[in-house]
Amino acid sequence: MANFKYYVVWKGYAPGVYDSWEECKQQIEGYQGAQYKSYNSKLSAVNAFREGFKEQKGVLESLADAIDENSGVSRKYLKDSIAVDASCMGNPGLMEYRGVYVKTGEELFRVGPFQDGTNNIGEFLALVHVLAFLKNKGMDNMPIYSDSVNAMLWVRKKKCNTKLERTGRNDKVFELIERAEKWLKTHTWKNPVYKWETKVWGEIPADFGRK
Repeated sequence: MANFKYYVVWKGYAPGVYDSWEECKQQIEGYQGAQYKSYNSKLSAVNAFREGFKEQKGVLESLADAIDENSGVSRKYLKDSIAVDASCMGNPGLMEYRGVYVKTGEELFRVGPFQDGTNNIGEFLALVHVLAFLKNKGMDNMPIYSDSVNAMLWVRKKKCNTKLERTGRNDKVFELIERAEKWLKTHTWKNPVYKWETKVWGEIPADFGRK
């Protein structure tokens, strides 16, 4: 039987409990003062995560409430937050993305559709869009949720690492990618970006409902 390990990140890009080293590494790599540790059981990891949160300050404290026993993820999420998601009908295909205020379900922005895009690109553009959106409004503390680990990693690296090829029909997609990468390289932000836990919370509020 494989010896699975679970990883707790107390200080990193997105604190939480992760079930693979690769996901944990993405949260701590390049993060100054990162705090993390591995555990042999999900229960031990969850308990350690909750105990560590008692020493933290700020908006993250709310995530320590009510852990789901099966997944080790909090049953609660921050309702005063913005969720982003993308939809792509085909791969590549018709792509669009949007942002939704979680507490009310209000759609804050919706961009697209564009031809010959991908879901990962849409998720990336949605994250950069909401960061710029909140920056313009001076809302530096508003939490953001995304269900895409790839998009979160690309934003941190300030690079859309797509293998999509230009077709002529997707020139607008590549224009948006270039604009997004430029924005990331010329701006700073403080908004915490969290992984939306679909298995526990259901579909992300910004989901397009096309699955």
